[in-house]
Amino acid sequence: MKIEANSPSEYLNQLPDDRKLLISKLRAVILQNLPEGVEEAMSYGMIGFVIPHSVYSKGYHCNPKLPLPFMAIASQKNHIALYQNCIYIDQKLNDWFISEYTRIIGRKPDMGKGCIRFKHENDIPFELIAELTRKTTVKEYIKRYEDGLKSSKEL
Repeated sequence: MKIEANSPSEYLNQLPDDRKLLISKLRAVILQNLPEGVEEAMSYGMIGFVIPHSVYSKGYHCNPKLPLPFMAIASQKNHIALYQNCIYIDQKLNDWFISEYTRIIGRKPDMGKGCIRFKHENDIPFELIAELTRKTTVKEYIKRYEDGLKSSKEL
């Protein structure tokens, strides 16, 4: 589901009502729990939460003109996606999330490396997403991000 939007509200206005409701609720939970230094922006055609150049001047290594991605949410064809970069670069956080999700929902999450897919409304543990959003500070995230870049260059 490709949506062309210049702002989160424009993005939301293009969604079907059921998706608009869930994405809006997920967005509100994330906005209420973002660590200091993260801002909302459109990022890669999704509602993104980024570390702006004013906080991290180097930007994203793939394109330094862009701010460093932290999280994003999107309405995909068959699911709602939460892209959470912290769980991609922090195995301990990833393991914690899988364990807590399984305890709350009763089965493991449908995940890729940094993507969590929610196919049904009942799959979205909003309180757990709030906690996940709060778990990593900007300073911790940048450190892990830079450590990961160093490691990949050493290979």
